[in-house]
Amino acid sequence: MSILLYLIIGGVMGWFASLIIGKSVPGGVVGNVITGIIGAWIGGNLFGSWGPRLGDFHVVPTIVGALIFVIVVSYMMKAARKHR
Repeated sequence: MSILLYLIIGGVMGWFASLIIGKSVPGGVVGNVITGIIGAWIGGNLFGSWGPRLGDFHVVPTIVGALIFVIVVSYMMKAARKHR
């Protein structure tokens, strides 16, 4: 049950970051889950563990890390489209 909760919360965090930025990551639900999990890793490494906690995720660092990840992915996708 812990892994399922981890995936659900990761997906919600990734989806929320996509809504804030206004750009979505490719891959739909799977992309949002990956974005949330990578965002948690980025946010945890950059900002530590502070703020409210939801499951194994610290909400504020996870959302900030997911925002950073969405911005980087959207920039890379835009650059890849220019080179075609």
